[in-house]
Amino acid sequence: MKIFKATRKYENWLQKELNVFTDDLALKEQKLKEDRFTFLRGTYYRWMQLFPEICKKAAVAPVVLSVGDLHAANFGTWRDAKGQLVWGINDFDEAAPLPYTQDLIRLAASVELASEVEELKIGLDAACEAILNGYRACLESNGKPIILDDEHDWLRQIYIRNEKAAEKFWVKLEQLPDIDHEVPTEARIALEATFPAKGLEYRVKRRQAGVGSLGRPRYTALTEWQGEHIARETKPLLPSAALWTEKKHKGAEIYYEEILARAVRSLDPVVKVYSGWVVRRLAPDSIRIELAELGSERDEKRMLRVMGWETGNIHLGTPTAVKDVLNDLNVRKKDWLKKSTIKMTKATVKDWEMWREVNRE
Repeated sequence: MKIFKATRKYENWLQKELNVFTDDLALKEQKLKEDRFTFLRGTYYRWMQLFPEICKKAAVAPVVLSVGDLHAANFGTWRDAKGQLVWGINDFDEAAPLPYTQDLIRLAASVELASEVEELKIGLDAACEAILNGYRACLESNGKPIILDDEHDWLRQIYIRNEKAAEKFWVKLEQLPDIDHEVPTEARIALEATFPAKGLEYRVKRRQAGVGSLGRPRYTALTEWQGEHIARETKPLLPSAALWTEKKHKGAEIYYEEILARAVRSLDPVVKVYSGWVVRRLAPDSIRIELAELGSERDEKRMLRVMGWETGNIHLGTPTAVKDVLNDLNVRKKDWLKKSTIKMTKATVKDWEMWREVNRE
C-alpha cells in the first residue's frame, strides 16, 4: 500500500467517526509537503504500517503501554497540582500497547528528520546514544518526573517565557476566529468541567494546531476569572492508529487516561477525558514547545537524554515488563537503534518525496 492509499483509507475512517473539519485536512495536505519532519508528525498511521515490516527484529520486543506517536516536538510544559512547572511528553492521542522499541525508534527518527529544518547539530550516533542512556537510566532507577527546579535549571532557562511573550500568547488566542457552528454538547460539557468556577461566560474559538490531529474537531474556550486569562481546549479521541492499522480499532479501548494514570508523572490537574473528549489548559507555561523555539542555549545531547528518560517514565507504567525490557536491551546489538532509525527514516523520506512530487503546485 502506498502513502496515498493509506492516507485516503485513514481519512475515510476519520470522516466516518467524527465531524471532520475538511479545511483542516486541506491544510494538512499542504503542510505534509513542507519538510520531512512535518511529514513524519502527520502520518503516524503510515509509520505503523511500515514499522513491523521494516524493523522486524526490533518489533519483536516486550510490549508496554506506549506513546505511539512519539517525536521530538511532542514535549512541553505544564503546571501540576502544586503549581510546579513540569516538562515532559504532552500528547497521548495515539497511546497503545506496543513493543517498547517503537517509541525509541520513532523518537530517534524524528530527531534525524528534524536535524535539517530545526538546524540540529547532533549526529545520529550521539542522538541514539543519548536517548538510550536516558531511557535505561530511568528504568533502572524507577523513574522520576522532570520538575523544572534547580536540578533542571538549564531546561527551565530554555522554556520559561517572559511577560512580553505571555502577552503575545493571549493576543494571538483572542485574534482566533470564532466557531461558526454549534459546539457539540459533549465538547461544551468537557470545557466547562475544567473551568475554575461554574457559570463563567466564555467564547469558543477555532484554532488550527499540530499536524497529525488536523481534521479532528478542536474547540478553544476563552474566559477570565479573578482578573486572569483562562483558556481550555478540547478535541475528540479515537482508538490509536496503531490499532487501526491492525484492524483492531472497532470498539477498541482509548488509552489516554490510562497511560497518564500509570506513568511516573506529576500530573496536570486540568487534563481530563470526558465522554471521549480530552481537555487541556492553554497558557504561556502550558503548551507544546517546538524544537526551533529552544534557542541557542539548548544542549542537544542533554536534551535527548532527558527525552529518553521521559520515555522511560511512560514505559514504567507497565511495571511487569520493565525487567524484560532491560534484559532485551542488554542482548540487543549496540547499534540496533541507529540501524532501525536509518531504515525508518529512509522509508519516511521515500513517502515524503512521493507525496511532495504528486502534490507539487
